[in-house]
Amino acid sequence: MNLDQDVRSRWDQEVYCRFGKRLLDLALTVPALLLLSPVMAVVALLVRLKLGSPVLFRHQRPGIGGRPFMLLKFRTMTDARDAGGALLPNEQRITPFGQTLRSASLDELPELVNVLTGDMSLVGPRPLLMSYLDRYTREQMRRHDVLPGITGLAQVSGRNNLSWEGGEGVSAPGCFSAPEFLGLAARDKNSAAAGDSVKTKSLVSKTDVPDQNVNDT
Repeated sequence: MNLDQDVRSRWDQEVYCRFGKRLLDLALTVPALLLLSPVMAVVALLVRLKLGSPVLFRHQRPGIGGRPFMLLKFRTMTDARDAGGALLPNEQRITPFGQTLRSASLDELPELVNVLTGDMSLVGPRPLLMSYLDRYTREQMRRHDVLPGITGLAQVSGRNNLSWEGGEGVSAPGCFSAPEFLGLAARDKNSAAAGDSVKTKSLVSKTDVPDQNVNDT
């Protein structure tokens, strides 16, 4: 590739990252919300009947530049507490219904609203916990150079089969094209069915902070 081609390629990528990816997100998210609104309404009703209020789990997560935003998901656990008023362990609060929502990734449907508002993208590194920010290396912090995504490299590459360094330690490569996204989404369906999640043990121990995919109340 000569210099002119390299400059043009970088320019095309910059334009896509700044404008094209957002347009693609909106072009896919708006129809998806319209088509999936009946499903979301049914899930919301079932969550209300089986788990009570609130229906949505809201949790602050770091977005682009590490700036916090409010992640939205359907609740999958009860708020059962012990005699002292403390929440029971996560494994005692997750219900078969909640586990089903997670296995089918139905709990993540509200994240489409996060994409619509511009806090997330359809494809990008998953938003982890605010408490991880001061533990990142400079290289790991690159994940916040782009918008966090509903699906990303870690979800389609094995999730729990990946270490932090081999999974999402560095941000997913910036912006994906439509064909790449469609391929990732197809692979992600298989990974989600396995019920895996990303390992982050090199950042924190399991006793340090609650697992991002478990503590949703």
